Amino acid sequence: MSAPSASSTSSTSSAPADRPAASAAPAPSARSRRLALGVIATGMLMIVLDGSIVTVAMPTIQNDLGFTPAGLSWVVNAYLIAFGSLLLLAGRLGDLLGRKRMFLAGTAVFTAASLLAGVATTPAMLIASRFLQGVGSAMASAVGLGILVTLFTEARERARAIAVFSFTGAAGASIGQVLGGVLTDALSWHWIFFINLPIGLAALVIAMPVLPADRGLGLRAGADGIGALLVTAGLMVGIYTVVQVEEYGWTSAHTLGLGALAAVLLGAFVARQATAGTPLMPLRILRSRTVAGANLVQLLMVAALFSFQILVALYLQKVLGYGSARTGLAMLPAAVAIGAVSLGVSARLNARFGERRVLLTGLVMLIGVLGLLARVPVHAHYLTDLLPVMLLGAGFGLALPALTTLGMSDAKADDAGLASGLFNTTQQIGMAVGVALLSTLAASRTEALLTNGASRATSLTGGYHLAFTVGAGFLVAAFLVACTVLRPVRPNSHPASPQSSSRNL
Repeated sequence: MSAPSASSTSSTSSAPADRPAASAAPAPSARSRRLALGVIATGMLMIVLDGSIVTVAMPTIQNDLGFTPAGLSWVVNAYLIAFGSLLLLAGRLGDLLGRKRMFLAGTAVFTAASLLAGVATTPAMLIASRFLQGVGSAMASAVGLGILVTLFTEARERARAIAVFSFTGAAGASIGQVLGGVLTDALSWHWIFFINLPIGLAALVIAMPVLPADRGLGLRAGADGIGALLVTAGLMVGIYTVVQVEEYGWTSAHTLGLGALAAVLLGAFVARQATAGTPLMPLRILRSRTVAGANLVQLLMVAALFSFQILVALYLQKVLGYGSARTGLAMLPAAVAIGAVSLGVSARLNARFGERRVLLTGLVMLIGVLGLLARVPVHAHYLTDLLPVMLLGAGFGLALPALTTLGMSDAKADDAGLASGLFNTTQQIGMAVGVALLSTLAASRTEALLTNGASRATSLTGGYHLAFTVGAGFLVAAFLVACTVLRPVRPNSHPASPQSSSRNL
């Protein structure tokens, strides 16, 4: 996940002499690569679906298990804290211990945790199961991109693989809302977790023979226990602080104190990596403009698009009076548009015009999405006020594959898991910041309008308008960063391929 670099170190120089490099395995067949892509995409889809499918069933879960309103938020927060804080560590451990091993272990943990969540009979049991799901999700998803960029070494082939991977992430959330409503209404909330069991087991069975066997570099190449503790603790404290902002406020002692602690822990981690003999995260990965730019663009983009995924659903339900299943169906055109673009044309457009131009085009479309939502009326008509917004969501199908390609553009084979983990960590931090900031702004604006005598529907809509406007500002900032910082990927660049694994990061 990188750009042109200044380092002259060989990609295999950090591996112990008695251990072959991670990229030394024989090249798998085209059929094996396609099956591997299917397995990784399925695992990604399962994880993304789980994140969105739960939100639809939250009221039913609260009534059934007796959650307090504050306790209910931990059904989501426990997952987010475990997932976001462990991605970077899991990605690097994948490089050291083997990415296939990490993917299989993560999928197994996630599947087992889904069973425990499905049979949960108390709030504590469900929250613990959700935390364990987050651990498994981090282990599996952290190395997914790393496996892909080492499997698909030809530019067009890699572009198509990344498009499939991006589609599962971009459209899976909308599909999850539909599926969550249907399963909850037709069966029970338990089935939103049980549905993961056959998917997870099938992924494990197929993954074992088709994913490339890589022994990794060995723990001696990056066994920095202190660094692992610092980064995991720093991210966990930071994400916990952000998800609790709505309860405590941005300027409270709780938020400022824990935020400062997270900053100190992460600063100590960076300092440790600069001096450690075998760093967990070699800082060379951050020296590239493309790495820094791609991660910053993703942070801003994901934070902004939280307002689309979550607040649009709330607007449909609380203002327009849609039910769970109808809300999911109303947002389905966005998933279809994203899928059509990411799977159908994004790879060809990236090859013809370059990832940077395609990313900028996608960002312009997404700015249009939130710009239109910032003016959506209280009594909206779906066909004229909302359907155009859903269709413009196709911009995400352009932006995400292009951004992912740029973010992984020069990652070496031995650092591919770390690069993948870093990219996913940025995504989760952006999501957490978006949840905290935009939902808080919307709630504050709604409360102010209610105090001034506006109706509940008008007040809610006004709160959502403010959140959509701020989200559009994030996207404008992402556009400016992409224009000024990101550079086009060189046509002959083959990130993390065996042939190029000795290139600089």
